[in-house]
Amino acid sequence: METGMDGHQNPQILETNDNDTQAGTAATTYPWLRSYPAGVDWFQVFEPKALPVALEETVARFPDKPASWFFGKTMTYAELGAAVDRATKALQGLGVREGTRVGLLFPNCPAFVIFYYATLKAGGTVVSLNPLYTVPELAYQVKDAGAKIVVTADLAATLPKAKALVDNGTLDTVIVTPFKKMLPGLKGFLFGLFKGKDLATWTPGRGLLSAEELLDNDGHYDRSAIDVNAVAALQYTGGTTGTPKGAMLTHSNLSINVQQAAAWFPGLAIPGEERFFCVIPFFHSFAMTGLMNFAILKGAQMIMLPRFELKLALKTIDQTKPTIMAGVPTLFNAMAKVPDIKKHDLSSLKFCISGGAALPLEVRRDFESVSGCGLVEGYGLSETSPVTHINPLTGPKKECSIGLPVPGTEMSLRKLGDPQEEVPLGEKGEICIRGPQVMKGYWNKPKETADTFVGEFFRTGDVAYMDEDGFTYIVDRIKDLIICSGFNVYPRRIEEAIYEHPAVDEVTVIGVPDKYRGEAPKAFVKLREGQQVTKEEMLDFLKERISKIELPADIEFRAELPKTLIGKLSKKELKAEEVAKPH
Repeated sequence: METGMDGHQNPQILETNDNDTQAGTAATTYPWLRSYPAGVDWFQVFEPKALPVALEETVARFPDKPASWFFGKTMTYAELGAAVDRATKALQGLGVREGTRVGLLFPNCPAFVIFYYATLKAGGTVVSLNPLYTVPELAYQVKDAGAKIVVTADLAATLPKAKALVDNGTLDTVIVTPFKKMLPGLKGFLFGLFKGKDLATWTPGRGLLSAEELLDNDGHYDRSAIDVNAVAALQYTGGTTGTPKGAMLTHSNLSINVQQAAAWFPGLAIPGEERFFCVIPFFHSFAMTGLMNFAILKGAQMIMLPRFELKLALKTIDQTKPTIMAGVPTLFNAMAKVPDIKKHDLSSLKFCISGGAALPLEVRRDFESVSGCGLVEGYGLSETSPVTHINPLTGPKKECSIGLPVPGTEMSLRKLGDPQEEVPLGEKGEICIRGPQVMKGYWNKPKETADTFVGEFFRTGDVAYMDEDGFTYIVDRIKDLIICSGFNVYPRRIEEAIYEHPAVDEVTVIGVPDKYRGEAPKAFVKLREGQQVTKEEMLDFLKERISKIELPADIEFRAELPKTLIGKLSKKELKAEEVAKPH
């Protein structure tokens, strides 16, 4: 294999003139090639670029095409490019240079896109911060990254937290953007009039700077070449099992990953013509690559909402007619369950991508039924920029599979407990990934970096198996595995069985202490509105679908289940509750 600039190997192999021999050997080595969609080339070579180059190319190609939509206010690509240049000059004036870490504390809005690309143009590194984090959580991430500048909006949900980080010495500077100025004139006025409680009052000084004043410049910034192997983003992992770690994603990682994703849908994402519905947060790697960077690569319009509110989302889809949507399973489930969903026009959607968590089969079927749009599941991690697998939109499909490795991506299944040993097709193992989208490592954590690689393969911590056609099936997270009387019990299998019950809306299964079996599965279930099911009825339903050892020792019905900050079901809070109980 040929080694790429990032040190990872590129799958440029099997250089032979015998096409039949090459195809046969490749399919044996890489089983997924047997099922590859027509028009998609796994051997395709992608050019690493500095991310701002992609923006500049799109601005030059589509200057008058709409780049964004935010509550009715639009911006063209020429306007976006000019705003990024002014923000770049402003950041350079504050000392942002190669390697300077800059935090972005925003919900989805045009300012996030502007300062994301401005930070990169100035040579800096983006540190995306979650607006719903507490001050201590933000302080840890900002300190770990070594960021001294954070850009945010004058929202009550963000500015007081950023100001607290200045007051306690964590930050030197906060750049404040006016939220109302991102809205159309009348809406901006009405927002200030009726939703003033959502805004934070502030005055410049004591580390707080006005973005409006800083961006009042000619946009002539100091231009210098950006190394494609420089770190573009410190993407912090969720920290569900410990301290969050910053995955170092280079310009090469991120620019190639968006090209890999685009290559998966040949002829469907037409340059300059698409409208991406952007409601999952840009601070998450899924939306950063799969929506924002993908849209900019293709010259698409980003239809942004700061958070997911079901009625507002459907109204916005009616109004703006997006063509491509990405979301988490709970988003698609919520839309599919709307009683009058047929009153809403979803016909503009070409395809939808689900990620961030396992997509239950029933959710996919329900959404496709009401929308008439194909919904495909993808897979990835923060450490892989994030996309590694996607299901084919056309051609062969396999139910409950995460699909096939995207072009240029190798997958190896390694023996649990011994990652040096590969497992054969059909056997469960840990997913390990090699490809140009794999991170350089964890920021300032050499031991954790070494532990998560086996050779050049990144260990994902996910248990899966691959069938003879190369489709991968996630069994579960290694950390979620339940050891029940010495047997491996996988929560996802139990969850899928419970989802088959027509009264079930959402379900999460965790392992809880059990005096007899060591651990036992416990299911937390949210029923659909108006439905009633007893624990005994649910167990009777499951007895025909899963083994006796997989039957939940307890089933708890709840009105709501905890979710992460991007809306996927979360086990962390439920595990903490169970640990806190006396046993």
